[in-house]
Amino acid sequence: MAAINDVVLIYLEDAPVSFARVESILPDAKKDWYHVKLLMLQVPLQVVTWILKDEYINGHEFHMNGKLMKITKVEIPVEELPLSKSTNFSGENLQKGMSHGEKKQGKIISFADLKKSRESDDAG
Repeated sequence: MAAINDVVLIYLEDAPVSFARVESILPDAKKDWYHVKLLMLQVPLQVVTWILKDEYINGHEFHMNGKLMKITKVEIPVEELPLSKSTNFSGENLQKGMSHGEKKQGKIISFADLKKSRESDDAG
């Protein structure tokens, strides 16, 4: 079932027409019906509220103004990062290059200081 903040794909007459994000799902006065607020992910952005049965939110087909509609939750594909076989991020391998007690500190860069130094370089 699509839930709040899920991205859904809306089909009109079996053709995908738009993506939307589910903003809220509130119960209607009628049992098993809900007010589903959708942010249509198109230009310009538009918010719509559809009154739908729970089964329609779950991907079953329904009719709206005589047109066949369907909402399906978009499943984000799991993408594995391509790591070479020699790449190993274990603490053991990271410490091999350092002697006992040696710790490397990262350098912290302040964006405000960086901006000031660039402004003084431009002025000079």
